[in-house]
Parts: sequence; structure tokens; C-alpha cells
Amino acid sequence: MKISFHGAARTVTGSKHLVTLKNGKKILLDCGMFQGMGIDTDAMNRDFGFNPAEIDVLILSHAHIDHSGLIPKLVKDGFNGKIFCTNATADLCRLLLMDSAQIQMNDIKYSNKGRLADNKPLLSLLFNKEDAEAALKLFEERNYQTWFSVTEGAEVLFTDAGHIVGSACVHLRIKEEGKQKQISFSGDIGRYKDVILKSPEVFPQADYIILESTYGNSLHDPIQQTVDLLLEWVERICINKKGKLILPAFSLGRTQELLYTFNQLELEKRLPDIQYYLDSPLSIAITQIVKNHTEHYNKSFQKVLLQDEDPFKFKGLQFTKSVEESKLLNFKNSSCVIISASGMAEAGRIKHHISNNIENSRNGILMTGYCEPRSLGGRLLAGAKEVGIFGLTHQVNAEVGSIRGMSAHGDYEDMSQWLACQDIPSVKKMFLVHGEYDVQVDFQNWLLKKGFGDVEVPARHQEYGLR
Repeated sequence: MKISFHGAARTVTGSKHLVTLKNGKKILLDCGMFQGMGIDTDAMNRDFGFNPAEIDVLILSHAHIDHSGLIPKLVKDGFNGKIFCTNATADLCRLLLMDSAQIQMNDIKYSNKGRLADNKPLLSLLFNKEDAEAALKLFEERNYQTWFSVTEGAEVLFTDAGHIVGSACVHLRIKEEGKQKQISFSGDIGRYKDVILKSPEVFPQADYIILESTYGNSLHDPIQQTVDLLLEWVERICINKKGKLILPAFSLGRTQELLYTFNQLELEKRLPDIQYYLDSPLSIAITQIVKNHTEHYNKSFQKVLLQDEDPFKFKGLQFTKSVEESKLLNFKNSSCVIISASGMAEAGRIKHHISNNIENSRNGILMTGYCEPRSLGGRLLAGAKEVGIFGLTHQVNAEVGSIRGMSAHGDYEDMSQWLACQDIPSVKKMFLVHGEYDVQVDFQNWLLKKGFGDVEVPARHQEYGLR
């Protein structure tokens, strides 16, 4: 048996890990899109590093685009096997993959205008809506805590990862030559004190573990501190400076957490009396799906539902769906909060809001999650004095900041707790994925001190034999 790593290897996005059995069967874990990698992004998304037509089955940990976004291209390039995931993940992918195809069409159209003017070769789509529709027909839904066969010699178990609704840790039970081995893939591990979701579940003993490492050398701020910090930003920018507060937020996960936090401030009678705009049709649709999957809510959130029938709605919240409504926000003179996607500020309406507000010192841009260093959000957080957006250079006069505690990813204590159910000497090898390389090296050293004997940080396309 062999395993090779074709994405989220010494970087955060593009999750793709390929398990090849001795009988020749190939199992792909995730098929994510690279995001925020600068000029390298497009080329990286076109090169799988393997032949999609040779893949027998795809196991999807969750719906985030950096884990699911290249599934339509996989199908376009020859894959026609089953795609296994949880019920909520399938529901979310029906929205996200179609939206991703539309975003590509819009971005390619804009980029090719400039390339045509500069006599450069035109870009082609990675996939279109028809490819996304074809991919969605291959989805097979499975429940947590039930082993099911995926191909000859391999079974899979999903356990709740606590990251977003439907997120799963994937456990492969493989039988070869009369011996059984287990590979456990963390997907993205959530937090053990998440305000909405259940905590990650324990899992059976593994021989090999593929572990995410996004926050492998840091700790998040306490949740209540996050609520107070968000209020401080609203008061400083919107009340004191009379400006606009722009909140880039991932449509799935972060947006719902922000809405709930503002709702909490209203229940505590601390919510400033201004207008709050959720400017993302996708985020609005996803929030409805999150509402439908109450089985993922933790006990504390279930209690909130007894008092508040809609914990994602609060006074002053307005939804903008049309492009025209979104554009009108740029002409609004009064202070307000604008929540929009994407979280790294790399695509969607948020780029327009930042472009229109970044040069005004009264305004603020508050990042609410992880940003790849080369993304627009990453460059702003690094202290860039000027940034290019849509081909124009903008001076960064708006106040820029981040909320460290608002993350759907666990920190190294959460990951340590996830590993606590394992007998350390029985783990033959661990592979760290989904993290920046310097963070992974720190986390690798920390795990070695914890007693894990063999911890690897694989490079992209690197292959290992598993005995």
C-alpha cells in the first residue's frame, strides 16, 4: 500500500491525498482547490499529479472548497466512481460547486479582457456548470459511526470532526494479505468549545494518521474575548469614526458564527443600533442549510434554540441578494457593517467592498479567519501599505485587523485532544498536511516530544510506502 500527497502539502489549501492498495485500487481523500497562491494558483489547480480516470473512489471529508472544489474537474478529466460523504456535506456541495463554477466564469471573463488587450493567451475554465452537475450525480451519502465498503479490500468510517456541519474525519480500514491496517485522516478538526457545533468524536486506533496542522503552533483566544473584540471594532469604526466595517467571511462556517455572535450581543443588549448587511447570496443559502441540520448542534446551542427561534438573525440585519443592491452599499454614507465572501478576500463581492473602502481612514477591514499569505487578506494582515485589486493600486488607509479566536480550525491543544484517544506507540507514522511549512515543522517537533515516533511533513506529489 502506498500514499501520495497532491495538495495541502506544505501549504494550507488544495487537500488531495491518494491511497493506492496492493490490488491496484486507488482511493482519493478529498479533491480540493488551491486558493490564494498568487500567480501559481491556476497552474496548480490544473495539475493533479495523477490520472483522474484511474481513481476508483473519492472520500470527501467536508464541503469547504479547498477540500471539494476540484471534484468537477476530476470528473471532467475522467473520474466516474462514487463520491462518499455525509448528508450535510452533500447538501452543501450542491450549492458550493455550482457557485464555484459561476465564480470561475466571472473571473475568467474579467481576466481575459485584460489578457486580450495585452495580447496574452486567453485562460480556459477549469470546469463549468455542466461538469459540476455531472459530479453531483456521483455523490453517495453515509452516516457517522457506520462502517461501509468503498472498494475491494477497503471500508470507511466517518466520525464527526466538529469543523462545520457535515464535516468528517475519515477512517480507512484496509485488508491486504490477511492483515488489517487503519489510516485515519483528520480532515479539518474543529474546536472542543465551539459555540455552535458538537466536539470532534473519538476514533478507533490507527496505524497511520494524516493530520491537519493549520494552527499547529498557536492557541486561539477565548470565545468570550472574541465577542468583546468584535464589539470593540464595531464601536470604534462605526460609532466613533462613523465609518464602514468590512468583514470578509467564508460563506460556510465563519458567516454563521458571525451572525450568531451579533445575535448574542443583541440578547445581551450590547448590539450597536446600526445597519448590518449580509452581502452574499451563497452565504444566505448556506445559512438556511445550516439551520436545517440541527443534529450537528451542541447542547448549549440547542438550549439557545429554546429561547431564540432564529439565532442567526438580529435587529438591523439586512440581506442583499442582487448585484444592484450590493453596488448601492458603496454609495451608502452612513456607518454600517458589511459581511461578505470570500474569507481570504480573493474572490466575490468582498473584493469590490474592500476596493471601494480601503483608502478611507474612517473604515476598517477585519479578517475573521485564516488567510493564505499570498492572498489579498494575507497581504493586508502582513501590513501592506498598498495592494492591487482588479488591476488598480490602492493605498491602505483603512484600519486592518483580525480576530484570532474566531476559527473553525482547532489549535494545537484541540489537535492534541483529538489524538488523546490513541495509543501513541501503536501509531506507526503520522503525516502533517494542511499547514504552512514553518508551522508544520514546529508542530512536528511538538508531536515528537509528545512521544510519536515518526512524524513526516510530505512535499507535494511525494509518495510513501506503508507496511
